[in-house]
Amino acid sequence: MTRYADLAKPIRSGIVIVDPQRGTPRGIIVLQFNPDSLERSLTPQGAGAEGAGDRTEALRLKGPAAETWKFTAEIDATDQMELPVPQGIQPQLAALETLLHPASTLLRRNQNLASLGTLEITPIEAPLTLFTWGRSRVLPVRLTELTITEEAFDVELNPIRASVGIGLRVLTVNDLPTGHRGAELYLAHLAQKEQLVGPAAGGNRSALGLGNAGGF
Repeated sequence: MTRYADLAKPIRSGIVIVDPQRGTPRGIIVLQFNPDSLERSLTPQGAGAEGAGDRTEALRLKGPAAETWKFTAEIDATDQMELPVPQGIQPQLAALETLLHPASTLLRRNQNLASLGTLEITPIEAPLTLFTWGRSRVLPVRLTELTITEEAFDVELNPIRASVGIGLRVLTVNDLPTGHRGAELYLAHLAQKEQLVGPAAGGNRSALGLGNAGGF
């Protein structure tokens, strides 16, 4: 009989924060539970304006499709209440929220530069963020949406259960400099996807009722 301990543990989805210069992980956020559903949306980047009627541009693409991902993550500390959780799930929520903010030390530095009369302050570069959904889907992303619904609290009003809506935009070679680690990861992902097409595109015309007609 197979014991529970012998069963393979499911791979967790999550977010990896990477130093853009060294390429080394600066942090890993593992989602406690894999979302039940994942919404992906792709919009082609056509060369001509939609509906413009330019016949020379109808089939041209100026770059990779714009791709967004949306899902809802659940964070729950109620099944760990036998362990001390003095701040509830605030550390897990903070790890996600800080992906949307520059570090406070960098903001203070820019304030000091402004107070010294610096006319142009370079926007702060965020670390490279990767979303992982299994071994075959590791993508550079920008977090575009974070909606947190805190659903239960301890006696100190620390949240102990929350539902987190996460929106991501996949970063492509149009978003990142040539040679950037994120751009190389995107190209590797795209090449892997192209390799998957083979079995799915192996149909024949008769299955579509075309026979030898249709002009192709």
